[in-house]
Amino acid sequence: MKQVAQNYKSGELAVLDVPPPTCAPGGVLIRSLYSLISTGTELMKVGEAKLSLVGKAKARPDQVRKVLDTVAQQGLTSTYKKVMNKLDSYTPLGYSLCGVVVEVGAGAEEFSVGQLVAAAGNEFALHAEYNWVPVNLCVPVPDGVPAEQAAFSTVGAIAMQGVRQAEVQLGDTAVVIGLGLVGQLVVRLLVAAGVRVFGIDTVADRCRMAEKAGALHCAGADEAGVAALERSLLQASNGLGADHILLAAGGHSNGPVETAARLARDRARVVDIGKTRLDLPWNAYYDKELDVRFSRSYGPGRYDDRYELEGIDYPAGYVRWTERRNLECFVDLIAREQLDVGALIANTFPITDATDVYQKLSTGTYPGVGFLFEYPKEEASEVPAFAPERRESVARPASGGVVRVGFVGAGNYASSMLLPHLQKDGRAVLGRVATNKSLSAANAQRRFGFEAVSTDADEVLRDDSLDAVFVVTRHSSHAELACRALETGKAVFVEKPLALNDDELDRIVATVDATGNDRLMVGFNRRFAPLLTDLKDRFGPQGNTSVRYLVNAGKLDSTSWYLDAGKEGTRFAGEGGHFIDTLTWWLDSLPIEVYAVPGPDAGDVLVTLRFANGSVGTITYVGGGNARFPKETIDITGGGRNARFDNFQRASVYTGRKPTTRKTRATDKGQRNELDRFIAAVRTGAPMPIPFDQLIATTRATIAVDRSLASGKPEKV
Repeated sequence: MKQVAQNYKSGELAVLDVPPPTCAPGGVLIRSLYSLISTGTELMKVGEAKLSLVGKAKARPDQVRKVLDTVAQQGLTSTYKKVMNKLDSYTPLGYSLCGVVVEVGAGAEEFSVGQLVAAAGNEFALHAEYNWVPVNLCVPVPDGVPAEQAAFSTVGAIAMQGVRQAEVQLGDTAVVIGLGLVGQLVVRLLVAAGVRVFGIDTVADRCRMAEKAGALHCAGADEAGVAALERSLLQASNGLGADHILLAAGGHSNGPVETAARLARDRARVVDIGKTRLDLPWNAYYDKELDVRFSRSYGPGRYDDRYELEGIDYPAGYVRWTERRNLECFVDLIAREQLDVGALIANTFPITDATDVYQKLSTGTYPGVGFLFEYPKEEASEVPAFAPERRESVARPASGGVVRVGFVGAGNYASSMLLPHLQKDGRAVLGRVATNKSLSAANAQRRFGFEAVSTDADEVLRDDSLDAVFVVTRHSSHAELACRALETGKAVFVEKPLALNDDELDRIVATVDATGNDRLMVGFNRRFAPLLTDLKDRFGPQGNTSVRYLVNAGKLDSTSWYLDAGKEGTRFAGEGGHFIDTLTWWLDSLPIEVYAVPGPDAGDVLVTLRFANGSVGTITYVGGGNARFPKETIDITGGGRNARFDNFQRASVYTGRKPTTRKTRATDKGQRNELDRFIAAVRTGAPMPIPFDQLIATTRATIAVDRSLASGKPEKV
């Protein structure tokens, strides 16, 4: 299928051939008819992508701070790779469309194949021929509503949420500052609500367009225009001023918020809808005691994964207008002819012309505010098969030949820490990749040369030409995919964790027993880190040893899927296996008992492990530390010796009067060596790099941490 995408590093815009998404549970697969170009949000994104790296940094100082913190913890080289990996990828554009349902996923039976729907979401309602959209971001389009007008629904919901935040009443006066696409819709909604509307914009044609929609007076943003509008406003409001100011402007000027204070009445509401500068003039806002409010996107439910992805609605008695109900209201207003959207449509373009369209929109070649992409009309409702040009194939080798590899998942970790190494390994051929999102598969093929791409994991698992499958997906799917891959007879590399609970782990063990295929590897890479392996060699034979492992994990971003513990497991369940495996490897012994207590902050845990050889390990996993403090430090004591390991950059052994210390500038956590050993084992039939019993014991110990936290007692492994 065709999809519009942009490379944020180079600024390149392209219409790509990518695999269509599969229809997942909880949503519907939609064939697009029209998608709306957001001349504000999208053109801002397109403009930022064309900036230099310095320009991008200035535009996103919040991201610069995160990068500097990562450099302090993980080193310059590792951080640079991660940043470049994110930048040098195609990202989608679009978030508002209308189309026809072609497939209904489980749990979305309220929709039907052939139904006309409007859809929202910057991860779902994209400029693409096919999109999978979850139920709470999709609404039926009433009979009689043209598809091209229904495609405005998401931007309409943004405008509607701004109006709701203003809490307008019949007879109120409102000034809309910024009469672009969102501002024009705000004007129409206010007029429909019985509000007397005024408007300001730098473009005269937009002012006239708003007046045709019912605004009483619109003017330019210069002093003469604002003064004229102020006179008209005061006359209409009996000298009071505006009850509401709605900021729908963008840019870096502070003019909109200063004008808002000038035109507002005492204790008026100022609602920010657009992304504009907000250096509030204190005296002006204090003197009138202005109520400043923000309007967040499409409405309540936005950025809440439980609402958007899991389909859990908010009760109307508590939240009357959610983002989905805003979408429904908008298309209903069109159906009842209380909202004229058709007049906003300036032009419609075929999706294949997208690159040229964005260029001309950026230069102002096309006048107007409403622009749509149109998609090929197909009689059949079935999704066409994706058949990209397949790269030259290599036959499945006998022992000693090349290893053909498939990937399920190709996110940031796989793309920055695994695939670059495999791409350079002459013993490996990247055969097939499957990802949930179409562009992720296209990115993986473009950057690493996969022969074939898909959005269906089954295509990787069924591919008999592959020797090994990498499972690099979200935690909740690891065990299921690992079992299915093992059943095909392939070698399997699973990113940690191998399993989230004992039932999942028991199933993996049963699958190995039933198939005889124990060619399993888990991404416990730290035991392969060069500086750490060298430290173990210098420390000498293990006896009865004590190891203390401090993990300065840092705070999670509020949008991180790690926070969904109910589905993806706790944060320690996802990451803790790394540290337990490191102790198991260092001590040459399996863990037999775990005792865990919670730390001071949510997600913190302090773990004590007893090992079969009498050694003891402690792991302090905390998120409340300083972001510039090293992430991982290890202290080892035993046999009259001590060792200290500082974040893969410095390692010291104390065996005499003076310590011997080795340092490295690179932060090598062992991924290269880990993959080298795995590919060699698959190629030659040698044992897997980590014994199967250690994989199971480490995973059981990790699972036992949550049991111990719940019981308050030590738990056997």
